[in-house]
Amino acid sequence: QVQLVESGGGLVQAGGSLRLSCAASERTFRWYTMGWFRQAPGKEREFVAAISRSSTYSYYVDSVKGRFTISRDDAKNTVYLQMNSLKPEDTAVYYCASTKTTTWTTEVDDFVYWGQGTQVTVSS
Repeated sequence: QVQLVESGGGLVQAGGSLRLSCAASERTFRWYTMGWFRQAPGKEREFVAAISRSSTYSYYVDSVKGRFTISRDDAKNTVYLQMNSLKPEDTAVYYCASTKTTTWTTEVDDFVYWGQGTQVTVSS
């Protein structure tokens, strides 16, 4: 069964950094666009970042541009989200997700595999 497992969440002070990791259970994920989403209490899920196969393309929501960096290590079947200059409004459960298409996409509906989520809390 296809699995995505996130790790790296935690509690950090404003201005601090965290790196989230997402380990995929199958090597086929190296061919897919993968992304990170987040959901804060009482808010809708938000598309944070995405990265294409071979890291050719990337996408960031405006609120994290210049602070977050998505990357992937296909040898380890792992996608990362480096989060710097964290703000209290970044507090959310962060989810890793994958498409099952080899083409570049930022359509939310194309993300069909999901991890269980990891909590990120930024204190002021």
